[in-house]
Amino acid sequence: MVRVSNEISDHLVDEAVTIWLDLRDPDHGDLSVLSEEFGLHPLAVEDAVQEHQRPKLDRYESHLFLNAYGARLDTESGELATSELAAFITRQALITVRKDDGLDIGAVIERWDASPELAKFGVGYLLYGLLDYIIDTQFESAQSLDDFAEELEDQLFDNVPHGMDVQRRSFQLRKSLVELRRLVLPMREVVNSLLRRDLHEIDPAMMPYFQDVYDHVLRASEWTESLRDMVTTVFETNLSLQDARLNTVMKKLTGWAAIIAVPTAITGFYGQNVQYPGIQTVAGFITSTALIVLLVTVLYVSFKRRDWL
Repeated sequence: MVRVSNEISDHLVDEAVTIWLDLRDPDHGDLSVLSEEFGLHPLAVEDAVQEHQRPKLDRYESHLFLNAYGARLDTESGELATSELAAFITRQALITVRKDDGLDIGAVIERWDASPELAKFGVGYLLYGLLDYIIDTQFESAQSLDDFAEELEDQLFDNVPHGMDVQRRSFQLRKSLVELRRLVLPMREVVNSLLRRDLHEIDPAMMPYFQDVYDHVLRASEWTESLRDMVTTVFETNLSLQDARLNTVMKKLTGWAAIIAVPTAITGFYGQNVQYPGIQTVAGFITSTALIVLLVTVLYVSFKRRDWL
């Protein structure tokens, strides 16, 4: 790291040079070397090392500190995978600190290479490409969650009930959505702060591009808000359908119980230990059997017409 610091010092002499330094899970010692070189604030260094910081943009005298999260949804399980990234933004350098390998830094480089005409704007151009990629991962995750919710809606009305599976996936969908909202909603404030004209680290010519990123943030946040209502609807609809199916089953069981009660009542009557007309005769047997068949048929037809069976 000391050798890298010496090489950076040589490049910083030329004010026309822009430096990007990417660090993978560095410790305090690694960042302390850079702190001396770039004048990084100790609080910002502390936030860069610690995990699970909230998305934010802090402003210090010599630099900006950014914390943001990339996101990716597993379409099979509905689980949201996040990757935390911190960045120090100075006039000549962008220092990214990745906590894991979840963020595809190669895709960020491809975005930078796709717009070489903007490279003359230095750090602002690098920051724009980085934020544009991060916001796109969040937007794609919101879109995947929407598709996941629609798939659950289709399962709700399948001929074959998926009660427990739908309920489990609904809980996972709600959990992933809550986590995504925690990442997306603070980004509105982050990008809005970058649109301020008094930030010397960003060239004013890059402001329209950051405005475009801000529009993407708004779309992603609005999508997550609408998804919250959809997830609630799916969850409540699943519970309502389960209640409706249970009522249907109970209705049919009650109907069949009423039909079975008829032969039980008649045979019980003829099983009395007293003398009555038709006892121990063929006529009595025929009469009881006819009553059972007649009443069972009447009840069955009546219940069928009322859709109770």
